[in-house]
Amino acid sequence: MKKLLVQLPLLTLILCLNSCIKDEEANKECDILKAWVDGEEFKQYFTDANQMVREVSTGESEIVFKVRSTVSLPKQLPLSLEITDKATVEPASGTPQDFTQGPVTYTVTSEDGQWKRQYRVVFQKALLPNKFSFEQVSTSEKTQSESYYHEFYVNDELGERHNIWATGNPGFALTTSGSQPEAFPSYSIDNGYQGKGVCMQTVSTGSLGEWMQKPIAAGNLFLGRFVVENVLITPLKATQFGIPVNREPVRITGYYKYSPGKKFTNKNMKEVPGKTDEASIYAVFYRNKDEQGNSFYLHGDDVLTSPQIVKTARVASVPPTDQWTPFEMFFEGQDVDKEKLKNNEYNLTIVFSSSKDGDLFEGAIGSTLYIDEVELSFKETEGGDQ
Repeated sequence: MKKLLVQLPLLTLILCLNSCIKDEEANKECDILKAWVDGEEFKQYFTDANQMVREVSTGESEIVFKVRSTVSLPKQLPLSLEITDKATVEPASGTPQDFTQGPVTYTVTSEDGQWKRQYRVVFQKALLPNKFSFEQVSTSEKTQSESYYHEFYVNDELGERHNIWATGNPGFALTTSGSQPEAFPSYSIDNGYQGKGVCMQTVSTGSLGEWMQKPIAAGNLFLGRFVVENVLITPLKATQFGIPVNREPVRITGYYKYSPGKKFTNKNMKEVPGKTDEASIYAVFYRNKDEQGNSFYLHGDDVLTSPQIVKTARVASVPPTDQWTPFEMFFEGQDVDKEKLKNNEYNLTIVFSSSKDGDLFEGAIGSTLYIDEVELSFKETEGGDQ
């Protein structure tokens, strides 16, 4: 009898463990984490071997590879994928696909089979239109907190979509619940200078943001990419500024309206007496390879100070106005290496922000900057084909 009493707890533990194993839910995640082109024979189609690999950020649904020319791509190009554990993907990783006819859609299915997510994989030549009217706007997928926001993109001459504009909206989505686009720092408006435009507003990040000494989020818009995974740990690294170009920028023009918020506060939400918020409009042209030949991007902590910068352009002052007002800025700086320019070894970013010191989480809630009809002028050079 005593032996039986000793064995009963052990039997109960075994049954409990078996129950836990049986009840464990299958993985519901269905994400592509990384995509890459593998093989020495394919390096010739890229200006840089680093461009053969794409880390995929949370929230991205389009994976873009920049190539020398889409015309010369092979008809059968294998793409390798790293996906969520135990998920499946169709077409399968490593299966040769024809990317010369446009995007190829990959569908990832979760382990439990209940969730699916689609990704468009695009191989495209680095392309930068020189006029931005901000008429092309889409709405993001709903976040886990049921919020959604506007995303800005451009179409090339063939109607292909290019997600070259980014905002801090994905980061703000972490602090809000059930919000619609107009509650986010950056959103589309119907009454721009011509057609649609962009509104950027400095908003509160709520109790969570205040607790983390990130009490405000300035509305922003920039050429580049927003990496949402960096928001909480290294927020200044979340903004990855710039896209490749092969022509030298000379001038940028556009139209704006601006009104500063009533009370300027620091990162502790303490009012700074006598200080008025200011908007920021500038552009940076920089080398996108470091001394070791690795890919390089500017971030929030060095966008105006990095030694990689070749030229900058800035609107010195953005006076408040409730009327659409023209602005103009010219690039100044170092000479440009023509060979590097031809090989897309320079990046360009254009940056707009409703609070100049928003990256330091200082500004005035309510500051609002409107932007529309931005035009970029390039220097006439031989070989420029963008």
